[in-house]
Amino acid sequence: MDDLTARARHTPPGSSGRGDVHENPWVTLAYLVFVFVPLFFAAEAGPRAVLASLAAVAVFLPLHFRFYRPESRGRAWLPLAVAGVGYALLPFNPGGNTFLIYACAMCAWVFAPRRAVAVAALLLAGLALGYFLVMPARFALGWSLMAALVASLVLAGNLVARSRARRDAELRLTQDEVGRLAALAERERIGRDLHDLLGHTLSVIALKSELAGRLVDRDAAAARKEIADVEAVARQALAQVREAVVGIRAAGLQAELAAARLALLSAEVRLDQRLAPVALAPAAESALAMAIREAVTNVLRHAQASRVEVELSVADGEVRLAISDDGRGGASRPGNGLAGMRERLAEVGGRLELDSPAGGGTRLLAWLPASALEGPAP
Repeated sequence: MDDLTARARHTPPGSSGRGDVHENPWVTLAYLVFVFVPLFFAAEAGPRAVLASLAAVAVFLPLHFRFYRPESRGRAWLPLAVAGVGYALLPFNPGGNTFLIYACAMCAWVFAPRRAVAVAALLLAGLALGYFLVMPARFALGWSLMAALVASLVLAGNLVARSRARRDAELRLTQDEVGRLAALAERERIGRDLHDLLGHTLSVIALKSELAGRLVDRDAAAARKEIADVEAVARQALAQVREAVVGIRAAGLQAELAAARLALLSAEVRLDQRLAPVALAPAAESALAMAIREAVTNVLRHAQASRVEVELSVADGEVRLAISDDGRGGASRPGNGLAGMRERLAEVGGRLELDSPAGGGTRLLAWLPASALEGPAP
């Protein structure tokens, strides 16, 4: 969790919340215009105020770009330095409060949440004190309240973005861990299956081959019988290995749904599922699992949905998998993914239906015959 905390804490402001896409630091410089806005409304503003504001911006820019660097060390002083630039500008230009807002935004990413709030409160208190020292009380109060309101909103927004970045980092790590554990469990299962399938068979083949070698000179007929048994056992073992390979290649529905849920959660899409308790043949289950994977991939790439629903049921002797979303729809042109989905379903005797009206979401229906069930339909 320390790694997650560091990752979220040191994500620069302007993050999308995913922890891997950052807003261009040049974009946030647009707010520097508010440093100069008060100068257009202050009759007493002269060349000194303009020069002081330009000097403050010149000092601020290196601090700003330093904050967007990926290094995680030595950043705690940056909000304080930026706030100092704002304090120094206040006697010449009340627009120095802009730098305090930048400083509060930085606090949300540099400090733990409670400390960020405390540091921001101290910085804003210092700003209020500065205003009361350089201007009449009635103006100082108004400027202080305005700056405190904007800075609080910016601080709260960045704290929420940081929390989202941490949550997304946790989801990605959880997804990686689920994949690693699934791969480990699959390797262990393969090892057990191969031992169970081939251990006894190879022992029988070895014993019968040894016996045939001893009988070949004394009893050729018996030797031929043992060799025929070896051939039969070998063919049986080959058939068992092929069945095991089909099972190994088959992706389970539950495992695929777990991976889909994590992927959708990272994109803030909810997954609801209703699965009937049916036992599917490995090839059929693999085809349906790949259909779920392809459908979820399309949702993440194109649908702009907020909810996905997966339902598995048995009706009229057929197995039906329905995958629907509330996205923008309009997926009328079949791409490579849908074509591959149809091919996999056709291999096990199934079919695919697509309903995707523009603006009405997308609904995929995968149908499999009763032969896809390993046992009787419920």
